[in-house]
Amino acid sequence: MKLAGRRVARIDFTAADLADTRRFYEALGFVAAAEPAPVDGAQLALLGVEGARAERLAMRLGAQEVGFLRFDPPGRPYPADSTSTDLWFQHIAIAVSDMAAAHAAALAAGAVPITRGGPQTLPPNTGSVTAFKFRDPDGHPLELLHFPDGTGAPAWHESAAAAPSPFLGIDHTAVSVSDPARSAAFFAGLGLTARDGSLNAGPEQERLDDVDGDTCRVVPLIPPEAPPHVELLGYRTGQRRPMPAGTRGDDIWATRVWIEVASLSGDGLTRAAALPGGLRAALVHDPDGHAVVLLENGEPA
Repeated sequence: MKLAGRRVARIDFTAADLADTRRFYEALGFVAAAEPAPVDGAQLALLGVEGARAERLAMRLGAQEVGFLRFDPPGRPYPADSTSTDLWFQHIAIAVSDMAAAHAAALAAGAVPITRGGPQTLPPNTGSVTAFKFRDPDGHPLELLHFPDGTGAPAWHESAAAAPSPFLGIDHTAVSVSDPARSAAFFAGLGLTARDGSLNAGPEQERLDDVDGDTCRVVPLIPPEAPPHVELLGYRTGQRRPMPAGTRGDDIWATRVWIEVASLSGDGLTRAAALPGGLRAALVHDPDGHAVVLLENGEPA
C-alpha cells in the first residue's frame, strides 16, 4: 500500500461519559468545537460496530482536534494494570509553555499520574525536554511536553506568548509497537517520513513511564503538514502484552488516528465507507493492531 498522506487530521478516543470528559479536557485548555452529535451509521460500520449507537464530542486545542466517542452499549474498559509498554498503548502529547502551571492544572482536574515524582527532564540526547505522563478519567494516557528553546516544532515557541493557557496544542500521538522498523515501513506506506529517533533509557525514563529498567526506541514519523505527527515507541522491557483479542471500536482502549490522504487507492483497505459530505474513508490497522482511519482529501465527518 502506497498512499500520499498529508496530515494527521485528528485523534479519536472512546469515552464512557462525555460530560466528564468535557470538564476534564476544558481544564487542560481544550474547547468544545460543537455540542455532542450522533455518529453516522456509515462511520459506525467503518469502525466495525454496526448496530451500535454513538455520539461524538469534538474538542480543539490550538489548531489540533481530538474526538471522543461514547457508545451505547459501551465496550470494555482498559485491561488491568495497563502500562506504556503494552501494545494497546496510544497517547497524545500536549505541548505546554509552562510545565509547572500545566502540571498543577492537570492534577487539579483529576489527572491520575503515571510518572513518578512529577515532571522529568530527559537527557540531552532526547532534546532535554521536560515530560509528565498521566491518565484521564477513562484511563487514556496523555503526556505534557515542554520544549527548551531551539527544540520541538517552531509553532510551539511562536504561539506561547499569545496562548490563553499553558496548554498550546497536540505535538504528536505515540503508539507502542513490537517492531519499530516494521511499523515505520507501514506508516511510510501512508506517506509519513521517519526521522532520526532516540534510544531513551536511564532513571528519568524509568520515572517517566513508571517502568523499572525502561529502555525505549522512539521513532518520529512526520507527515507533510505537522504538527501533529506520529511517534513509535519500541519498548525493550516491561510487559509488552499484545492488543487484546477481539478489540472493537467501542472498547475504551480503541484509539484511532485519522490521516488525510490525497486519494484512496483501495489496496490493502479492510473497510471503506462513504461518509457525510461526500467524503470517503477507509480503516486499516498497523502491524500491532492500532486503528488508522484514512480520509480522502477532506475534513473528518
